[in-house]
Amino acid sequence: MVKKNKFFKTELLASALADIREAITGTEKDFTSLPMGKALFLLALPMVLEMAMESVFAIADIFFVSSVGTGAVAIVGITESLMTVVYAIAGGLAIGTTALVARRIGEKRTEEAGKVAVHAVVLAVFVSIAIGIPGFVYAGDILRIMGASSSAINNGGSYTSLMLGANVVISLLFVLNAVFRGAGNAAIAMRILLFANLFNIILDPCLIYGWGPFPEMGVKGAAVATITGRGLAVILQFVYLFANRSRVLIVFSKLRYEGEILLGIIKLSTGGIAQNIIATSSWIFLVSMITGFGDETIAGYTIALRVVIFALLPSWGLSNAASTLVGQNLGAGFPQRSEKAARKAAAVNFFFMGFLSVFLIAWPQSFIRVFTADPDVLMRGSEALRIVCYGFTMYGLGMVMSQAINGAGDTFTPTLMNLLCFWLIEIPLAWLLSHSFLQQQGIYYAIVIAESTLALIGYMVFRTGRWKRMKI
Repeated sequence: MVKKNKFFKTELLASALADIREAITGTEKDFTSLPMGKALFLLALPMVLEMAMESVFAIADIFFVSSVGTGAVAIVGITESLMTVVYAIAGGLAIGTTALVARRIGEKRTEEAGKVAVHAVVLAVFVSIAIGIPGFVYAGDILRIMGASSSAINNGGSYTSLMLGANVVISLLFVLNAVFRGAGNAAIAMRILLFANLFNIILDPCLIYGWGPFPEMGVKGAAVATITGRGLAVILQFVYLFANRSRVLIVFSKLRYEGEILLGIIKLSTGGIAQNIIATSSWIFLVSMITGFGDETIAGYTIALRVVIFALLPSWGLSNAASTLVGQNLGAGFPQRSEKAARKAAAVNFFFMGFLSVFLIAWPQSFIRVFTADPDVLMRGSEALRIVCYGFTMYGLGMVMSQAINGAGDTFTPTLMNLLCFWLIEIPLAWLLSHSFLQQQGIYYAIVIAESTLALIGYMVFRTGRWKRMKI
């Protein structure tokens, strides 16, 4: 009996290690026919790691810039809030791209998936140029409107102008990885961002502090390092895409402008962009409220937000996996399997995030202290982290519900949900509570209330099953 148990455990461990290896190295298996648990795992693991790589960009910048001064950290924080608009647009394009590519892959129409990919890339470039030129020219004025001090703008304004001006590398990185995710090539997207982060982490201290032959650029160096890392990653993405090293098939002789494909991307992406802009613009309003409580509070909030984003990575990974599985299975004609994928991902997310929140709420100082030794920033950051983490279980549920609906091709409903929860609930509530005895804590409580409401509405919408009938 002991030998049997030992053999069983060995086989179980070997099977788990094989699944992990397959998820990380990539698989050619059909996700519409695999057992649901395995399909979700093979997609979710590399997507979690991909999200981790994405968040490392901002965390690395904060880590190295924090030694430059509180003003530099504040500039990075405000810039990241402005960049959320870029992320919102790029993320919206990614939502539409993922939904269409996943549906075409599910239908076994790989050439059509390739056409979607090329049209999405061209659209991303044009949108990025429209944002980049005014962002580069008027960065200082934008920072001033956001409440940054004159000294902070003089010392770190170049960071903002570079990040906004070179936003095309961010958009392309988002859209091309969305193509890979929609096709089920999550491992490729993960490797791309790992490559980008290696360059960013190496270049950050070199360009910020002037190590070796590199010039000392201060906070500007963080922007140069990030743009370089992302730019090299985009080049690698094109190599994978045009060499047909993914499930998406690019046939150059058949590539031409097709209005129907472009309009399809625009239609789905408009909803994705709208819901992201609604959500992220609310964060900009929140930051503008927080700046009124001083540089220490905004610096603490910025660091707390990095910790929160990092902690939410498993949720994002599972949510993106659910989106891909929903799209591919609907394309293959398996709506019940799509629902099963979303429900399983939501359950895992809900309980895992609840478990994780216990540690973040109980010992917030331990996580904030990694980034700063300033006692005032430590206190403010710990306060923000503890309160925001009260809603972690609901955040996990809400992410999966929204992404499942998006993956089905219904980007309009999540837009309405975001409009209600973030503009009609979160912003007014944050203003009211921040002008009460709660002060900045009121803003953090408003975040918890709005996000929890979003999760509940998303679950109710999901249960109606209307998303299963979307035609894209």
